Amino acid sequence: MHLQMPESAGPATDQSPTRREQQLKPLRHFEKQSSSLPFGQEISFSSIAGPTYVTGQTLVQQVAYALSDKIFTYSPDTFDLDVAVKRWSAQGELNVHGHVTGVSPMQIRSGAGSIALGYLFSNDFDVSKRHIPQSLIGSTASLSYLRATIDQLSLLYSVASPFVAHIAAVDYTGAESNALVSDYAGAMALAEEVGTALVSSSSAYELQHMSLFSTLLAEVLPTIHIYDGIFIARETLRVIDVLDPAGLCRNGEAISREMRSKTTKRDSIERKTSNLLGAFNDELGTGYELFEYHGSDHAESVLVVFGTVEASLAAQVADKLVRDCENIGVICVRVYRPFVEDEFLKNVPASVRNIKVLGQVHSPEALADDNIHSGLYNDVLAAVTFGSTLSNLPTVSDLKYPRGKTWSPSSIAACFKPPRTIRGAPQQSVDSSDVAETAAVETLRILDPSTVQQYTFWDSDNSSSVDVPAVIAKFLARNASFNITIKSAFDNLKQGGIIRTDVRSSKKTVEASYPIEEADVVFVGNESILNSVDVTRSIKEGGSLILCLAGISNDDIEKKLSASFRRDLCVRKIQLIIVDTEVSAEETNDEYRDLYLKQLAFLHVVNGDTSSGDLNKLASINGNEEVLHALSDRVENVVHRVTIPDSWADVEEKEERRDRLPGNLSTTSFSRSEQKESSPPSLLSTWETAAKGLVFKEAFNTRTALRPDLSVKTWTVRVKENRRLTPASYDRNIFHIEFDLGQSGLKYDIGEALGIHGENDESQVEDFIRFYGLDADEIVEVPSREDANILDKRTVYQALLQNLDIFGRPPKRFYEDLAYFADNDDEKKELLALGGPEGAVEFKRRAEVDTVTYADVLLEFPSAHPSFHDIARIVSPMKRREYSIASSQKVNPTSVALLIVVVDWIDTKGRKRFGQATRYLNSLRVGDAVTVSVKASVMKLPPSSTQPLIMSGLGTGLAPFRAFVQHRAWEKAQGKEIGAVLLYMGARHQREEYLYGEEWEAYQDAGVITLLGRAFSRDQPQKIYIQDRMRQTIRDIIQAYIEDEGAFYLCGPTWPVPDVTEVLQEAITLHAASTTTKKVDARKEIEKLKEDLRYVLEVY
Repeated sequence: MHLQMPESAGPATDQSPTRREQQLKPLRHFEKQSSSLPFGQEISFSSIAGPTYVTGQTLVQQVAYALSDKIFTYSPDTFDLDVAVKRWSAQGELNVHGHVTGVSPMQIRSGAGSIALGYLFSNDFDVSKRHIPQSLIGSTASLSYLRATIDQLSLLYSVASPFVAHIAAVDYTGAESNALVSDYAGAMALAEEVGTALVSSSSAYELQHMSLFSTLLAEVLPTIHIYDGIFIARETLRVIDVLDPAGLCRNGEAISREMRSKTTKRDSIERKTSNLLGAFNDELGTGYELFEYHGSDHAESVLVVFGTVEASLAAQVADKLVRDCENIGVICVRVYRPFVEDEFLKNVPASVRNIKVLGQVHSPEALADDNIHSGLYNDVLAAVTFGSTLSNLPTVSDLKYPRGKTWSPSSIAACFKPPRTIRGAPQQSVDSSDVAETAAVETLRILDPSTVQQYTFWDSDNSSSVDVPAVIAKFLARNASFNITIKSAFDNLKQGGIIRTDVRSSKKTVEASYPIEEADVVFVGNESILNSVDVTRSIKEGGSLILCLAGISNDDIEKKLSASFRRDLCVRKIQLIIVDTEVSAEETNDEYRDLYLKQLAFLHVVNGDTSSGDLNKLASINGNEEVLHALSDRVENVVHRVTIPDSWADVEEKEERRDRLPGNLSTTSFSRSEQKESSPPSLLSTWETAAKGLVFKEAFNTRTALRPDLSVKTWTVRVKENRRLTPASYDRNIFHIEFDLGQSGLKYDIGEALGIHGENDESQVEDFIRFYGLDADEIVEVPSREDANILDKRTVYQALLQNLDIFGRPPKRFYEDLAYFADNDDEKKELLALGGPEGAVEFKRRAEVDTVTYADVLLEFPSAHPSFHDIARIVSPMKRREYSIASSQKVNPTSVALLIVVVDWIDTKGRKRFGQATRYLNSLRVGDAVTVSVKASVMKLPPSSTQPLIMSGLGTGLAPFRAFVQHRAWEKAQGKEIGAVLLYMGARHQREEYLYGEEWEAYQDAGVITLLGRAFSRDQPQKIYIQDRMRQTIRDIIQAYIEDEGAFYLCGPTWPVPDVTEVLQEAITLHAASTTTKKVDARKEIEKLKEDLRYVLEVY
């Protein structure tokens, strides 16, 4: 029942769409998923090849996935270092070794690497895979927890698989600056102490190559490949020469062969490393060196650097300064361990007088202590002192800097200044106090402003225009003549969340691993940002600033802007452009209208009028052609260029800002801040209140609904049959349940799923009400999730039975919320620990071993006794469970069937536990009413009845195929010609799990099923799986799938995906060998079949 609250007078507004809206094509909505993905969106494994837009982190994941047997990932929340490999593995993508790479996300804690170590040295480890690398993906935040593991691995490396750790140099410094920092010092110290190799990438463009090189170097010794995790790993850019998985494999094998031919077992680690890099360059035509020199041949001052951003910027700055006749040079350290002194000294010019080592130190104390030196300084000093043949040894000074230092071309150039003398020692440090000094230096330009366009976007987390820069960048990237880069920085501590995004566009490759300093255009999506950041500092003189101000008049603009901001605009001749989306007369109900208008306004400012073709390209990314064309006509009304008077340059002293605002953000996160939905308070009410709503329906705008708490359309059906298919003595309870649709009007299509809106167990609900001291008949009012003005009313008993997942597993947030109600200090402390990072191990045990429920926790901590309206707020609602429909409505017009396996287990207290939905369904009796809904599925029949079906189902995965076969039987009965039907089924035992066996055989006798491949794995000594039956009948598959253009379907668990896919690839290869002389890539053919909906998976 819904009650309209009295404050909302009158009837509800008519929400029916207008005729014009009904005619519009579907609206596309662009939404970023992760900052570690190109343009924030998913990328398929097979598409990473040749010229393509990627992020550095994507390239690292591609190499690790393609070449590894297993990947252990240590990615803190929001870092998303492993988001791509997890998806590829779940999709069944095959690596170069022909199987799905295992991906194991691990927790960052003490003993974090013990599982990885146990896997490598397990008695069950497949020794045939010993030569295949094992990989780790993580951040420097995880290294301290992995030290013991890596140390032990180094000692046992002669009998271990090659091991490479791809480490993003990023950590969080809560105590120092509450920001994310690029941490190299920790990895350098670990490599020195444990004896691993340490390789650094110098730019995103070489990340794939260095990932491959590090993987090959792992054949010699355990290797850490480190790269900047804040900027380089997350910048989307176009890389021209990306190798596909086959190219990685082919080149890797060739490099290994050449390296082995030039190396003996007696060769030193240093020699093997040098030989490997030489073989790498020979094969790929590259010019990588262990130490790379940039600068003048007669340099008197040389800077030694290690780290991605440091090396990239230092090399570019050196080249720039040399062109300006400066005698300086830079040595970029690519391979820090092993540190090959001879190779380092070869790169030191004979003319050098002083060498500065740009060395990162781990802590502020090390930065301030003159007696502590960076690790890189100690290596350089030892090499120069004991190995140099120069007649006059240069001075070596340690230029220390903290992990949180943000580098720019100007700050790197400042490092060539003469060092300060501190207590007689040539030593210098660069910290945050140098920022103001660096800012005062004239900006050093290493990019040509005539060939590179630069745009900076500032916005708040909750702004409608937050995705504008990603849409713009992807739109610009559609022009193959330009190279686009985009990088976002998140500061979730300012104003609840501010995002800065830099976009660069150039016809040449752009390498600029630093924030934009002279933007052509700056876009500010929320005016409040001007109170926290000086956005004018990143605009070039004479540039443009687009400011979004809604519903403002020309007279009010000056009042909105601070005096110092107005002065900066005037003095630096910056063009101010106001975007006011409220002035557009275009009427649409689309919630993304502001986003569309703002992206169009930006393009209007930058490019002038947007062509029809460009609007269509933009619509393919975000929006709709008709909507964007209509809004484009209104852009002139939205964009206002402000004439800046000379008087804005005059600022009285009292109006000056005493503390100049920062011109940049501190990166505190890699994602937008979590905007917790504010749940309106639940209200306890009485029967009298509910009665008023029922008696005076018009006054309270009351309407009745089957399930008012559900946003999807539901129907009531009744149980027609509930029949167990497996023997009662068998350990798996698989049952067939069929519902009578009656007069419900429910319609469903082949392949769709039935959503079951189940109920909790009545006896458990009653026990909880009694133990917790609730009144079962008390009325609870909860504002609807659809409209806060509408109240859903139900009793406490109904809410616990139908709405609250009180017997489900609670997330961490529940413990944190519950701690608020605890009166006992010990209980409060324990709850807070379980909700925080320190309780991660115990929380995992509770969730996965003890399988505790919300109810268990509420009863375990009696001093935390929230009222029921608070329980309704902090306990998650029950979700519908979806099951593939096992019937065709053409054959069974008044019923719908499901095939279910009961989920049950014994917990650590000896209690038998059940999955909520399967327990509910299994307990139903004939005639019981059930609330259901329908959900679309990927399991669709091909368009023609003559197209063959090849179906593989394991266990209850046979459900949709029963519907498929019933439909084909109905078509045959109608006199239609039908294609071949090949059904492969897998289970453990035929006697117990031959699900619908008699039906399949009857359909086979009737000529509907052409081939029935039954794989019962445990009915004979030699296990037989579904892929074995498929391989035995591969000629039938070739005929049905390839020659007759059939469709393949797999439903069930994920584990058989790679094996089944391998059989299909074999079929493609065999067919190609017999029909053509051209070589066919079976993997690519499978990808094409996926696109044509002829390779369909529904796995779980």
